[in-house]
Amino acid sequence: MVDLPYRPCVGIMLLNADNKIFIARRRDQSVEAWQMPQGGIDRGEAAREAAFRELREETSVKSVDLIEEADRWFTYDLPEHLIGVALKGKFRGQKQRWFAMRLTGGESEINLDTEHPEFGAWQWATRAQVIDLIVPFKKPLYEEVTAAFSHLLGDGG
Repeated sequence: MVDLPYRPCVGIMLLNADNKIFIARRRDQSVEAWQMPQGGIDRGEAAREAAFRELREETSVKSVDLIEEADRWFTYDLPEHLIGVALKGKFRGQKQRWFAMRLTGGESEINLDTEHPEFGAWQWATRAQVIDLIVPFKKPLYEEVTAAFSHLLGDGG
């Protein structure tokens, strides 16, 4: 295995009132690459703070309730051809702390035209749709994360 560390990150499973999951399509990919909001933890920043910040930076959403924090870190490795290229070439993959949040404001609060836009489209999806749309190398991670929060999905998941 490559002798590079994992990048410490957070991920956010944002749910609507129907327990559907927010996913967005990345702008910087040539293939259909959908994902939940996620991003790095800044030096000295708590994971929970990073989750709220990343959600706001990527989606403009501020009106949320924190439902649950996963009780462990999840990891994924980049495909071999992306190691040394993606994530500024400094990491072999990501180590993520995941948070489930509920949108308490209206959908009109969702705005992807942010200061540094990462996404070009968004939708609400079931767990099965999320797994189907995610890039292949992140499927195992998303299966684990959505399984960890499956008790929150009810009929919507």
